[in-house]
Amino acid sequence: TPSLWPVNGHITGSFGERLDPFNGEGEFHTGVDISGDYGTPVHATADGVVSVAEMRPGYGRLVVVDHGFGVSTWYGHLSSFHTQAGMRIKRGDIVGYVGVSGRVTGPHVHYEVRINGAPVNPWRYLRYRSTTTTAEATGAD
Repeated sequence: TPSLWPVNGHITGSFGERLDPFNGEGEFHTGVDISGDYGTPVHATADGVVSVAEMRPGYGRLVVVDHGFGVSTWYGHLSSFHTQAGMRIKRGDIVGYVGVSGRVTGPHVHYEVRINGAPVNPWRYLRYRSTTTTAEATGAD
């Protein structure tokens, strides 16, 4: 289950209905935007297999990680990739770097959690900062 912040930063765009920053019209935002300095590492939020590492309209450079059981996470607007499709990754591994690719107003990562292909609010999955160790996250010594 995803439980890590992909990048340490502030949420600058929330999940749900909002005004499109480019045309001012209403739209549904399928994830959260987390600010970060350009080039900051973006971490996988759970173990999985990279199913997509490519350019996509709107998302720019996009990495999608399949975590099994219908759960996937999406990381958009990356400046560059640090993985490729088919790679098995662990929670905390770097998948790419904060960027401004796609439709953006500044450097950030667009982060989505999808269940059976449908976007869900990722806020409840943002439990631990990406610099938190597994021992800190579980309370182990």
